[in-house]
Amino acid sequence: MAVIGWIGLGNMGGHMSVNLVKAGHEVRGFDLNPAALDAAAAGGVKRAASIAEAVDGADAVFTMLPKGEHARAVYLGGDGVLAHADTRTLLIDSSTIDIASAQELHDAAAAAGFRFVDAPVSGGMSGAEAGTLTFMVGGEEGAVKDAAGYIGPMSGNIIPTGGPTTGQAAKICNNLMLFINLASTAEGAVLADRLGLDKQVFWNIASVSSGDSWALRTWYPVPGVVPTAASNNDFAPTFTTELANKDIGLAVSAAEDTGTPLEIGKHVQQLFQRLIDAGEAGKDCSMIIKLVDGSLEAADRTASNTQSN
Repeated sequence: MAVIGWIGLGNMGGHMSVNLVKAGHEVRGFDLNPAALDAAAAGGVKRAASIAEAVDGADAVFTMLPKGEHARAVYLGGDGVLAHADTRTLLIDSSTIDIASAQELHDAAAAAGFRFVDAPVSGGMSGAEAGTLTFMVGGEEGAVKDAAGYIGPMSGNIIPTGGPTTGQAAKICNNLMLFINLASTAEGAVLADRLGLDKQVFWNIASVSSGDSWALRTWYPVPGVVPTAASNNDFAPTFTTELANKDIGLAVSAAEDTGTPLEIGKHVQQLFQRLIDAGEAGKDCSMIIKLVDGSLEAADRTASNTQSN
């Protein structure tokens, strides 16, 4: 089996790396967060004290990082992946980042003699834990094919998307649609309730009708309907509002670069920003329903009145 270096052991990367261990690979993991490293180590990932230690002698290196700036630092820094990995190592970035950063990583890796693919994922924390993620993989055809061999234990679907940065492009557009669907699901759910429909009856109808979506089936923002939904657990995060805002912001930025109007997407980003401004950045993004039913603003007004008294 392979030796795999893994950089970034957060909510997604931790589960993903453990699935590689379960498949028989040796995985050396590095993260700046000791708690994340501890959790991965409990699943069999070997602790690495540095990026250099994680990538030493690795057949492949995966990175799963929050933003483009983090990915650039991890790959391009003086103590980064390109500085320490062997050029025979296949580099696979599964972060969701901006197109410009992805292109910079492709270019820098090629200039240094490495093969590199951008391979972001869809499926959330539940998919990461279950090993059912969809990988969208962009890069040179041979590198994409070889990357699929390592990705297998973490995935339900592996879809080659084309040349460099096309994996990121696919992920950005997919998440744009997801978050718009989430917002429309929240609005439909609240309106259905106020029109007197039983919440389960309405979900049963929408899930087999034209209102169906992944957001409705997996993240339904009304508690007591869908077992996987964060709404059942006071919106403890499965996908934080902060990350949702980041991802839809990537779509808005890409739209501006390509002259593409995103009127609905921009509005949904504003909704996420309102949640962040209300101090809910760490809550699940499906908490967007609180802006539809007015309960968040009501809570804010109550808190404000209490403080003024």
